[in-house]
Amino acid sequence: MAERRVTLAVTGASGAQYALRLLECLVRADVQVSFLISQAAQLVMATETDVELPAKPQAMERFLTERYQAQPGQIRVYGKQDWMAPVASGSGAPSAMVVCPCSTGSLSAIATGASNNLIERAADVALKERRKLILVPREAPYSTVHLENMLKLSQMGAVILPASPGFYHKPQSIDDMIDFVVARILNQLELPQQLLPAWGE
Repeated sequence: MAERRVTLAVTGASGAQYALRLLECLVRADVQVSFLISQAAQLVMATETDVELPAKPQAMERFLTERYQAQPGQIRVYGKQDWMAPVASGSGAPSAMVVCPCSTGSLSAIATGASNNLIERAADVALKERRKLILVPREAPYSTVHLENMLKLSQMGAVILPASPGFYHKPQSIDDMIDFVVARILNQLELPQQLLPAWGE
């Protein structure tokens, strides 16, 4: 398995399909994934998709490993209060973290350094260690509060990558639109992807 490690956090905004597709692509790229998911995100995922994740981290880890045919240990799932998880400390944090989708509540908590759960703490660690932090908000319209939080996080070095599919590649399906956003995330992670050709190709 490659040494590249990425934290993927899923919060309670609409767009669980983006997270699942991104996880699949990370596994295929031999990336080791620390997977974090909020209770709200599990509810949204069950509503928007046919995927019903087991509640407990160990069972969820087995489920995702089997679903995506990951190598043993390639996907590690941590609970929201697992403060001993590597992602909770700068000495164990991976090279990058993606919050996809990122709810506006999570956006606010990350912007203020709340660290009330492992997702918020892992994002706080990414910021303080100057690691890549990619936030994928999916909301419409944005309020002034949302925009101010995005600006604040952007000034801290985070990448704000809204789940806003483009249409210049002439998508033929919802999957094509999902792949557009996932491809942009993979580009930010500097991982090779075949989902979307570079502009001009």
